[in-house]
Amino acid sequence: MALEMKVPSPGESITEVEIAEWLVATGDWVEKDQAIAEVDSDKATLELPAEASGIITLMAEEGDAVAVGAVVCLIDTEAANPNGGSQEVENAPSSMGGGDEGGNNSDVAVEMKKDAPADKSANSEKAPQPAQAKETYASGTASPAAKKILDEKGVDAKSVSGTGRDGRITKDDAVNAKPSMGTPGAGSRGESRTKLSMLRRKVAERLVSVKNDTAMLTTFNEVDMKPIFDLRKEYKEDFKAKHGVGLGFMSFFTKAVTRALELYPAVNSMIDGKEMVSFDYKDISIAVSGPKGLMVPVIRNAENLSFRGVEAEVKRLALRARDGDITVDEMTGGTFTITNGGVFGSMMSTPIINPPQSAILGMHNIIERPVVVDGNIVARPMMYLAVSYDHRIIDGKESVGFLVAIKEALEDPINLLMDGDVKKALEM
Repeated sequence: MALEMKVPSPGESITEVEIAEWLVATGDWVEKDQAIAEVDSDKATLELPAEASGIITLMAEEGDAVAVGAVVCLIDTEAANPNGGSQEVENAPSSMGGGDEGGNNSDVAVEMKKDAPADKSANSEKAPQPAQAKETYASGTASPAAKKILDEKGVDAKSVSGTGRDGRITKDDAVNAKPSMGTPGAGSRGESRTKLSMLRRKVAERLVSVKNDTAMLTTFNEVDMKPIFDLRKEYKEDFKAKHGVGLGFMSFFTKAVTRALELYPAVNSMIDGKEMVSFDYKDISIAVSGPKGLMVPVIRNAENLSFRGVEAEVKRLALRARDGDITVDEMTGGTFTITNGGVFGSMMSTPIINPPQSAILGMHNIIERPVVVDGNIVARPMMYLAVSYDHRIIDGKESVGFLVAIKEALEDPINLLMDGDVKKALEM
């Protein structure tokens, strides 16, 4: 009995997927729940598990776009497992050269190998030997005067044909030599083409649509990270020992963002046709790097989480993204995004809005810079912040005020994020 395996729906509003990679081949034995393919949707890359055990027959090629519900492979559930000694399966010819065909090909290869030296000998007797060009130590060598002229012109002596005795490059040769404006260098000039995954193509389409369909602007500010450095230095070891997660920067930034969203609700809104939809919850999307590219899982109701809760959720989602276990649902429905280009060394950038959201916060690297504090020049760990926003529903006053509120919270975390009680906020 042949079981038809159909593409399951990976999520709401997704109508087709792309076969990114088959993990098995036609004729292979597969076990139930074994991953047989990776499929790309416009939101994530997911594994396709076998629905039963048996011999598989593939019905789609890698790179094919397949509609949800379409048949992608057949599984013969009545076939014998080759590991159990099925003679028919064991004797089947394979791509590795098994069976009679493999033996015949091997014999032909041996015969051809034996004949090869004779053919080579025959051909070598008939082929005329090319005349040897006369070369001496002077061939291609520039005279001192010619070398000076070539150096001034930036011309490689190897590209000049010498007309002097035994091929020597003369002064006249150097004067008449013209620098090439398009001659390739000695390095490799190969190229390769790789088809973009459906996920990458969809991301590209969405990013272009943001540029075309929104009035995106970016406002910048900087924050003195010393107060957070001091808190982490004092409490991070005890925090990790008690909760099993590190006290990182993301919990401070997430708490600062949820506080600022409460003060400026327009930033926690989005446009739907002719209406503005505002949310009374804060679902914060966190951009993380995964094996398939950038993933943006969502921390649900981040406004209700403690520092420990945020750090635990960030760690959980980051591990799931790294291991390829993240689901579409976990990346859908955020109301605001935080992205950290600083982990890659970015000093400043203009982050692009994650649609249909209306704003995004960009974090950057932390560098000690001289700043003025109480009239004195001191070195402080400083970070540039950037908020990109849709000017159609967020005014400049709101965007600037929102970013200033984040800055204030990060520079005074004990009072503005911890209600003046550090140990209680960190659940120490």
